[in-house]
Amino acid sequence: MTPDPADAQDDARRLSHAPALDVDPLLDDPETRIVVCCGSGGVGKTTTAAALGLRAAERGRKVVVLTIDPAKRLAQSMGIDSLDNVPRRVKGTEGPGELHAMMLDMKRTFDEVVEAHADAARAAAILANPFYQSLSAGFAGTQEYMAMEKLGQLRARDEWDLIVVDTPPSRSALDFLDAPKRLGSFLDGRLIRLLTAPAKLGGRAGMAFLNVGMSMMTGTLGKLLGGQLLKDVQTFVAAMDTTFGGFRTRADATYKLLQAPGTAFLVVAAPERDALREAAYFVERLAAEDMPLVGLVLNRVHGSGAARLSAERAVAAAENLEEPRIVDQGGGKAGLRNSPDTYGSSESPAPAPSESRPDGSPSSGPADTTVDMTADTADESPSSASPSSESPDRTVDQLTAGLLRLHAERMQLLSREQRTRDRFTARHPEVAVVEVAALPGDVHDLTGLRDIGDRLAAGRPELP
Repeated sequence: MTPDPADAQDDARRLSHAPALDVDPLLDDPETRIVVCCGSGGVGKTTTAAALGLRAAERGRKVVVLTIDPAKRLAQSMGIDSLDNVPRRVKGTEGPGELHAMMLDMKRTFDEVVEAHADAARAAAILANPFYQSLSAGFAGTQEYMAMEKLGQLRARDEWDLIVVDTPPSRSALDFLDAPKRLGSFLDGRLIRLLTAPAKLGGRAGMAFLNVGMSMMTGTLGKLLGGQLLKDVQTFVAAMDTTFGGFRTRADATYKLLQAPGTAFLVVAAPERDALREAAYFVERLAAEDMPLVGLVLNRVHGSGAARLSAERAVAAAENLEEPRIVDQGGGKAGLRNSPDTYGSSESPAPAPSESRPDGSPSSGPADTTVDMTADTADESPSSASPSSESPDRTVDQLTAGLLRLHAERMQLLSREQRTRDRFTARHPEVAVVEVAALPGDVHDLTGLRDIGDRLAAGRPELP
């Protein structure tokens, strides 16, 4: 017996699948304390993080979801008017656990660090410094570093069983990992050391150093930056000098926390070339940094309930319905199809009664009505043959052809997504994958997040 090509195609798809990612054991494991969702922008990290947090809470854990996404989607989906730097309890969850959510306030977190690691007078001087205000609000890497700070604070409080982190929405989401190193490089840089030197020397020696050793540099910088800005920088550096070591120490501790066995990284992507290319980079980078990757969440995967009907067959059937004369229709039609004399003529032969469409309904269309036209239309006015008098069967044919073409487009999309996914799994066959179906609308409440969690746990993309 010859195997069905559709069955062979399904077998090939199953063979190409990567190991399945089982989400529930990960969330249920008390040893799992941190789950980090990373990936390129716009692939559903925020929704995935919220859905995982909700599912873990409803399975009995006390969870906090930390999002760094400036869009308020997480708050909206959890029924909270707004999120800020303080974890807020989410109402409406089911089960024995608790769900809390918060959104990183970058500047407030920076202020908290300063207040915690400097005496009151020094902290007040730092917070009022114009250069600090600019640094805390928009210095490159500050957001990612403060996310690390907040994660370290949450973990140190030991108040939650599980912390789910939604990483910053940047092109390279692993800036989250690079931030401590970049900030450390900034604090250890030559300029910072020069600016800190007078404060370290203190008194007249410091002033002498500043006046003699730095006169040329400060003159040049004063011209480039402006004298007031340079003064603000020097004042800030002098005030912050005692806290610089604390920044590096905590950054190193949080970095090691991310490498610990209790942390799990999930790379989130869409089945698109650019998103999976970024995902491959994340996977390789996490491996290089010894970060514990548990798998890939492939979001917005398309499916079809009629996958056995290929795109080619759907297009051929649509063409057959739209214009019977341009495709093969079986025996006895060659003359009709090829003869210019009979094309469009009322003398075209009628189709055989036994002919039917693939769906079993009797064949209809222009070829079906030719005999009746010669017999019954002789006394009719020309207006009776206008397009407005088109038969209901013909209208059904057109609608069916349109649906077949839509199905063909969907199957082409599925094929393209599968090829893209296969390229990723061929490159990283060790990475476990879970697929989540593309939904017809946005997720905007707990019911939608619960549905996403169910799909994540099912390990296969259910149809919307």
